[in-house]
Amino acid sequence: MGKIKAPMAEKSASKLAKVPGMHAVGDPPGLYLCVAGGGRSWILRYSLNDRRRDLGLGSYTDLTLAEAREKAREKRKLVSQGIDPIEAKREQRDARTVAQSKRMTFSQCVDGYLEAHGDGWKNPKHRQQWFNTLETYAYPLIGSMNVASVDTPLVLAILEPIWKTKTETATRLRGRIENVLDWAKVREYRTGDNPARWKGHLDQLLAKPSKVSTVQHHAALPYAEMGAFMALVRNQKGIAAAALEFTILTACRSGEVRGATWREFDLLARTWSIPSVRMKAAAPHRVPLSDAAMTIITKMQKCQLGELVFPGTKENAPISDMSMTAVLRRMGRGDLTVHGFRSTFRDWCSESTAYPREVAEMALAHTIPDKVEAAYRRGDLFNKRTRLMNEWAVYCGKPVSSGKNVVTLQKVA
Repeated sequence: MGKIKAPMAEKSASKLAKVPGMHAVGDPPGLYLCVAGGGRSWILRYSLNDRRRDLGLGSYTDLTLAEAREKAREKRKLVSQGIDPIEAKREQRDARTVAQSKRMTFSQCVDGYLEAHGDGWKNPKHRQQWFNTLETYAYPLIGSMNVASVDTPLVLAILEPIWKTKTETATRLRGRIENVLDWAKVREYRTGDNPARWKGHLDQLLAKPSKVSTVQHHAALPYAEMGAFMALVRNQKGIAAAALEFTILTACRSGEVRGATWREFDLLARTWSIPSVRMKAAAPHRVPLSDAAMTIITKMQKCQLGELVFPGTKENAPISDMSMTAVLRRMGRGDLTVHGFRSTFRDWCSESTAYPREVAEMALAHTIPDKVEAAYRRGDLFNKRTRLMNEWAVYCGKPVSSGKNVVTLQKVA
């Protein structure tokens, strides 16, 4: 290896590139052209903390002599500051590796969130609806994007097109995006505030949902028509028709009825105890069974096929969520919804009985919004609810409505 006093020219470097060895370039100090084993590369040799180190700058074919010199000067500047370029390079590589390991797309975070909270949905349908909403409205814009890059303008781009036309969907979508981004932050896939949060953020940019949408209630039958309607229901054949009648008589949700199992019933005590895992409010609910409700259960018991009281066509599966709706359509009442009969029952309670509000609300298994009241209420008003449901069954059994507007209010003890 010869010592070169003056800076090497590009032409000289090209000649030395054919000669094996370490060839000093001369400017800056420590820059060498290494030719060995068929390879040619630029090397910066330096000393730091009494330790000699060789730093590869790149291939001779990739860097010209001028570029190698510029790169060497940058590295020597680090050395003058007490920074080891080799260690700095390793730290940068490690940082990139960590960043890459933390890179998650929004859709991957949705999958992670659903995996973590999968047991939180009592009904698989709700989980699917949760996913479908994000897939339909969020994925086209941010599905494949790094979740760390999701910001307020992107969230608004998703929500604003449907905020006024599909307000309820947009409101649920916003909450679901917020949940996913919160999950991603805790998992350290993103940092900073949640751009989908409502209070103190999006509430300043979007109109309140209540101001831009009209609440649409489930289509319900006027309670004065219940007697005539129930007579038609009892003329229908099949398990779905029986389930519909039972749903009306118990004022329960359709999902609670469709998932009912025989082990939940105490026919001697005339009660149906729905476990908390099947209830919307995640609290157990005890339902008193009227004579009419017992008649249906007794009929279903005679043709019992398994654990389910109202089995569907598939083995070990309940009737579908559309089966009772299909009964309504066959009756020519596709204008009604199964859930709407809970409203019919509630209207009847308010306008045709003297039962206190809390009795009717507990019959519907509604949660108590007042936390103080909820903390002090221990009982489930079962005896009063038993009388209420018996009276409801009798009312439903009247074949034709009297059509009178005046009703007799019974005093409740």
